[in-house]
Amino acid sequence: MRSGAVLFDFDGTLADTAADLSRALNRLRSARGQPELPLEALRPHASSGARGLLGAGLGVLPDHPEYKQLREAFLEYYENEICVDTRLFPGMLNLLSELEAQRLRWGIVTNKSTQLTQRIVRELGLEARLACVVCGDTTPHLKPHPASLLHAAGELALETRDCVYVGDDLRDIQAARSAGMRCAAAEWGYGAGLQSWNADVILARPMDLMEWL
Repeated sequence: MRSGAVLFDFDGTLADTAADLSRALNRLRSARGQPELPLEALRPHASSGARGLLGAGLGVLPDHPEYKQLREAFLEYYENEICVDTRLFPGMLNLLSELEAQRLRWGIVTNKSTQLTQRIVRELGLEARLACVVCGDTTPHLKPHPASLLHAAGELALETRDCVYVGDDLRDIQAARSAGMRCAAAEWGYGAGLQSWNADVILARPMDLMEWL
């Protein structure tokens, strides 16, 4: 894979953002006079962003008349405290360094907005190391549609078969399959039921990726 690239989902794969996302949801619950929910209850929904957390924490889905207003309030709370507890997952920094040592480019493909993604990328000190960042508003479609992965391959001037996508959600694997990329499921992330996703490999820890490659 000397001429290829590794692409990562962001929330739940590259970075552990669950605590900051959950705090924003609890700020919203408190503003509505509701008690806070424990991180453990909200963590499994963090990969689905505002949609997943509003559904899990308030029972509000996108077809609810208040959804748009609540989503905007949630994102405002989140943006105000966006990188308080967010960290790279344990072992991820070593993986990124090893990819770079092997002259393999890496990037991010996420459903998160560009504005929020870029802020966290800067806070984590990754900006100069990334080969590409493709966000939820980069293309007209969100994962599981393959558009964002196809866009990333185009930015890198690579065939999709020369890219690997690592994610912690079924939508990540579906998007990679549709794009013609090899795909790895991140067991350390927020998803459950990875064995049924039809990923090429399930990774118990970040450095397992190097062994698989």
